[in-house]
Amino acid sequence: MGTSGSKGIDGAGGPGGEATGVGAGGSGGEVGEGGAAAEAWHGGAQLYVSLKMENARISGDLVPHVYGSEPIIGSWDPARALGMERELASMWELSFVVPPDHETLDFKFLLKPKDAATPCIIEEGPMRLLTGGMLEGDVRAALFKLNGDDEVLEFRVFNKADIVSPLELAASWRVYKENFQPSKVRGIPDISINVAPAHATEEGSAATLELDLEHYVVPAPTAPPNEYAANLAATPASLIQTGALCTNDMLLSDGIQSSSTVSADFEGFSNHKKNIEAWATDSSKKLQTSGIIESKSVGTFTPLQKPDGQKGLFVDRGVGSPKLPKSASACSLASGLSFGSAKAMPEAAGAVAAAAVADRLHGSKEDRKLAIVLVGLPARGKTFTAVKLTRYLRWLGHETRHFNVGKYRRLKHGATLSADFFRDDNPEGIEARNEVAALAMEDMIDWMHGGGQVGIFDATNSTRKRRHMLMEMAEGNCKIIFLETICNDPSIIERNIRLKIQQSPDYADQPDYIAGLQDFKERLTNYEKVYEPVGEGSYIKMIDMVKGQCGQLQVNNISGYLPGRIVFFLVNSHLTPRPILLTRHGESLHNVRGRIGGDTVLSEAGELYAKKLSNFIQKRLKSEKTATIWTSTLQRTILTASPIVGFPKIQWRALDEINSGVCDGMTYEEIKKVMPEEFESRRKDKLRYRYPRGESYLDVIQRLEPVIIELERQRAPVVVISHQAVLRALYAYFADRPLREVPDIEMPLHTIIEIQMGVTGVEEKRYKLMD
Repeated sequence: MGTSGSKGIDGAGGPGGEATGVGAGGSGGEVGEGGAAAEAWHGGAQLYVSLKMENARISGDLVPHVYGSEPIIGSWDPARALGMERELASMWELSFVVPPDHETLDFKFLLKPKDAATPCIIEEGPMRLLTGGMLEGDVRAALFKLNGDDEVLEFRVFNKADIVSPLELAASWRVYKENFQPSKVRGIPDISINVAPAHATEEGSAATLELDLEHYVVPAPTAPPNEYAANLAATPASLIQTGALCTNDMLLSDGIQSSSTVSADFEGFSNHKKNIEAWATDSSKKLQTSGIIESKSVGTFTPLQKPDGQKGLFVDRGVGSPKLPKSASACSLASGLSFGSAKAMPEAAGAVAAAAVADRLHGSKEDRKLAIVLVGLPARGKTFTAVKLTRYLRWLGHETRHFNVGKYRRLKHGATLSADFFRDDNPEGIEARNEVAALAMEDMIDWMHGGGQVGIFDATNSTRKRRHMLMEMAEGNCKIIFLETICNDPSIIERNIRLKIQQSPDYADQPDYIAGLQDFKERLTNYEKVYEPVGEGSYIKMIDMVKGQCGQLQVNNISGYLPGRIVFFLVNSHLTPRPILLTRHGESLHNVRGRIGGDTVLSEAGELYAKKLSNFIQKRLKSEKTATIWTSTLQRTILTASPIVGFPKIQWRALDEINSGVCDGMTYEEIKKVMPEEFESRRKDKLRYRYPRGESYLDVIQRLEPVIIELERQRAPVVVISHQAVLRALYAYFADRPLREVPDIEMPLHTIIEIQMGVTGVEEKRYKLMD
């Protein structure tokens, strides 16, 4: 806006600002000669005038009005008075536009009862005069006499005038008119399927895709990681800390690329040994007598001198003095919600945030941390399930980490161990395997004390003794839920074994595939001899859930918001390969103008893309038996999907663009000019920033959870035609991108992102159909 002026009842300024004259006139009177205001009149600038009345005691039966002379009201007839709009519970406003050199307006306020038969109440005192957009003289209160002279109702009066240019007025009017344009998709049901158009696109037109689809492939800016899933698990901090690695070469061959990577994984690692003393003194004796592990397997328990003369047991790994456990007060509730860590609460909004607060207010201390302990024979999809679950929980905002015991084993003992290492009559092998399992569990507990919320513990954990050891270590630190994966389909098991031989570092140095296959099957036989299904504690059993059909999901002693979400996610997951195609709508009129939000139609380029997209889908999905097209409820996505024929189309409100609230329809330059504080807040933290009366990216992620669940459940291809912010959030899930990166993910127009989901994980391919 330009120059502005405002007044309150004391002549010293209305709500929210100091009183300033508009121009060189008297006390807010005529917009006078000279100054910035006078220069602003050149070019036809206008005055946006606001009149406000405030009274906290006003009855709902009385509505403030304004009546008076030309050119605003044009009548002293109370029946034709202009009603003021309620801005707050106690504030009413009337705004209008006048030229800066308008004639003096004389008017009065009146209170009009809702009952038409009751006479109006006119304010006491002389008429009010408005010149140059401002009230003349000191702004007095508006007094109304009720019930004769027995009661006086007093209103505070405020007046403000802003200089607006004709361009600003025209832009506001254009947006106003566009909001009332009839929708071009009115009448299209939420679920529809259209037949082939009567007149097909002419051959050789700009909308056809004459070249092979591979011609349109473009490189992805950052593709999802495509390597052995276990290598993406957390770096074994305890082994790096002690230097207890097999060889230096092992570091590089097992997914640890440099010291910087190792350092990054130490973030939040606190060396916290809470309850290890009790576990060492009580549990180690039980474990030794049962032949599971010796105390030296985890470390040397040495009495060390604590500060203040206290003594106790610590795990000594030969890396200097261990840190003291955090005091109980450091982890206790302060004001109900402080947990001694910045990561104690999920980075989320809505239901996830509400559930997290409730769990921490009402749940036990142990329940605030959750360990999902995988159980199952090799080649049953444990690591694949762990990776999917980790990705899902991270996307929801929970601090989640995947701990793979096989990675610990390879770093500690090497990756070339034969099947004999896994025999049930090999005490050294049993001790070594339990040692690395204990180290991984200890690292997970350390990480939880440093702020982690959910740990995924990935190992066979095939005996009750092993699981008992883990439960002993977790006692007082976290809640354990066992997740057992059971597969009885020989073809699926055989396929998983082949993938294991091809991808696992255990067989990277084995040139003979047949020899590797034989060794792995011997390893599998060793595990089968001692395998004991889960029947203790809280558990989830996934039985033949790989294909997602005819499977079972059994749960026992599962309660709480987060365990419930995990069950819901797992029951909808499967490994059926199918593509998911993500694309923004074709270019819209708001895209051309650089405006955000809105519900405009497509530009000419957007309409061309819609036709190209239809041709692309016909080619890409021609061999598929079924597929569905998902759009938002906004017409630019529905119009983009309109040329596509032969596939069901479903409109999702959850796929609508991020709600930009009061900024809807504005350009970022306009936001920076009119609302600089909002512009700066958004620039500093786009993930959490919420538009006034709108949404944040975290809000969008929460409403997209049903979309993710349904995408996981679908067994046929899905084409999602949506908007930039929404697709950024969806893509971040599949690509396992950190939440902080979501607002900056590249999501260009007229580009298709193909996400291929299957047993090998998530693969990405991008097609650019037009610039």
